[in-house]
Order: sequence, then structure tokens, then C-alpha cells
Amino acid sequence: MIFIVLGTHELPFKRLLQETEKLIEDGTITEDVTVQSGHTTYETERMTLVPFLSFEEMDKTFDAARVIVAHGGTGSIITGVKKDKPVIAVPRLAEHGEHNDDHQTEIVEQFDSAGHIIGIERPAELTDALHKAADFEPVPFVSGKEQIIGMLEDFIDRV
Repeated sequence: MIFIVLGTHELPFKRLLQETEKLIEDGTITEDVTVQSGHTTYETERMTLVPFLSFEEMDKTFDAARVIVAHGGTGSIITGVKKDKPVIAVPRLAEHGEHNDDHQTEIVEQFDSAGHIIGIERPAELTDALHKAADFEPVPFVSGKEQIIGMLEDFIDRV
């Protein structure tokens, strides 16, 4: 199963769903596709769309997925990476009315360059990314939380 995660941002991200539907229609995608669609409304019989899932439902769906296709949100990306799943991430873009700015481009580029995910710039690149995902082994994600806490503690101790 492919799990598409669009997050909870109030602007729609239809480009990714349109491309996915095209790949289902042409036989590139033959497995079930479940979409956490958030505020994106989209009519289709080819994918299962659920606007919002509880934490437990999201966790189970991430576990059940063979591959995660996510918008460029850090929460969606990190969840998939921590579960050692191949994650394909595509940023929402302001020019398409999908976000307020293009910060997701930087997030996707950073996680991609670190080897954690397969980052793509636009949904049209999804076919190639799905092929890469078949044998993609992500570099394990190590949180910098402890380092940041240490830096803050050092700063507080000096002040």
C-alpha cells in the first residue's frame, strides 16, 4: 500500500493527487493508495481519501505502508523516516496556491541531501521516485534534540 500524507495545512495540494491518479490509470501504480487528505478535497474512486486520522490510525497506516509519499512537512517526513520506510517527499508550492511560501522546498532538499528520503521537486517526478523507492535504504534519522538542549543549557549557564 502507498500512503500519501498531505498534512493539515488549510490550502489544497491537488497536484499530487492528480498525478497519482494518472499513474493508477496508466497501470504504473497497481497497489492500494490511501490518502490522508487534510483540507484537500478531491473526488476519486481510485484512492481511499481520509481527511484526518487519529494518532493511532496514522501510526498504523504508516506501519502498513510499503512507501510513504508526503508533502514537504517535517512531521510527515520524520514519521516515515523514523519507521524506516522509503519516503518520497514533494513540496507544496506558493505559486500553485498550496502554501504561503516555499519553505517546504528547503525541507525536502535538506532531508534528501542527507539521504533520509527521495526528494522530488514536482509531482510529475513521482514515477521515477516510486521506482527508486523499491530498493531505497534511507540513512537513519538521528534527532539533534539533545545537542540543541545542550547548547541552550550552556547558554543559560553562561547568562
